[in-house]
Amino acid sequence: MKKILFVINTLGGAGAERALLELLTRFTPEKYEVSLYILLGQGELIHQVPAYVRILNREYSDGSVLSRRGKVLLNKRLLKRIFIRKAIFRDSPYLVRNLGKMLKKGKIWPDKLLWRVMSDSGQPILKHFDLAVAYLEGGSTYFVHDYVDAEKKAAFIHVDYERAGYSRSLDKDCYREFDRIFTVSDEVKQSFLNVYPECIGRTYVFHNLINQEEIRRKAELPGGFEDSYDGKRILTVGRLTAQKAYEFSIDAMKLLKDHGVKARWYVLGEGELREKLQFKINKLGLKDDFILMGARENPFPYYKECDLYVHASRFEGKSIAIQEAQTLGCTLVVSDCSGNREQVEPGVDGMMCRLDAKEICDTVEALLKDEEKCRKLGKKAAEKSFLEDKDVLKPFDF
Repeated sequence: MKKILFVINTLGGAGAERALLELLTRFTPEKYEVSLYILLGQGELIHQVPAYVRILNREYSDGSVLSRRGKVLLNKRLLKRIFIRKAIFRDSPYLVRNLGKMLKKGKIWPDKLLWRVMSDSGQPILKHFDLAVAYLEGGSTYFVHDYVDAEKKAAFIHVDYERAGYSRSLDKDCYREFDRIFTVSDEVKQSFLNVYPECIGRTYVFHNLINQEEIRRKAELPGGFEDSYDGKRILTVGRLTAQKAYEFSIDAMKLLKDHGVKARWYVLGEGELREKLQFKINKLGLKDDFILMGARENPFPYYKECDLYVHASRFEGKSIAIQEAQTLGCTLVVSDCSGNREQVEPGVDGMMCRLDAKEICDTVEALLKDEEKCRKLGKKAAEKSFLEDKDVLKPFDF
């Protein structure tokens, strides 16, 4: 029986985490002994982990990692951990060196800096594995590289590596020593290889897995919009982070309102930018027009009921939210960025525009006025089938 360990940073309600849960269902307990370690020991999706997967965390909180309360809880526990295990002191030279490099480039990425500290303060895992898989960039990758005893090691990359703020200096060139690297799309692969060209022979595309049948089933469950609004409903699903560029969507909603378009924009997701975004919403007089609804355990009834799904982000790896919207036949508007370009064919199964408030507004307004075009685009999107290889686990047998 093959012993496999998966390591992920958190198990919060985001795309990569849900993709991991779907992947874990493919490992039958008759052939594999699967273990899971969550580096930061927190996340609400823990209850959805298949029963046969062994959770290695000695301490764990099922609180959200994106809500304010969840962030406070997480930060308190992590501060205690990094001081008890003295990682913050050992990593001081690393932090100073990479902070200096970020300052020279004109942008500081605090989370990218701290992943090394999080990794170095992780829980010791005193077990040997046939294969260890780091399922996210940053902390989990560093942890698998530095602290896991395994015959083979693999790493997943879910984002546009260059644009997300990673670098060889932050990584300490660790990817050079992984036996296999999986990227979730061709563009993600190219972005990674621009930084690590020597890894070309060990880098493969492994698309996120989704269960379309289950998505359609959950879309029929109770839930969805509870207000009595009778205008057009626009939906976006995603974390409230800089990557998702919500400021452009908020400005686009202001333009739509100024144009007299009867529409309301809803966002399902949580994140550190909630207060900042809500301030902007209130300042523009959009309190009843652009609504931050928080995370939902079952977002699919909302997809089913919306008139338009908008995914205007700065960059993506391969968006699971877009795949979910396509599965449920939504009319899509996406920004022209990495990841999105591989998922939507403009004018065929959705529309694409620049990440610009006016362009988003114009594209949305035109679609909301053309119900026939919306119907055709949504119908085409629903025809997409995300079939997986019959031997989907073959890439892990190396």
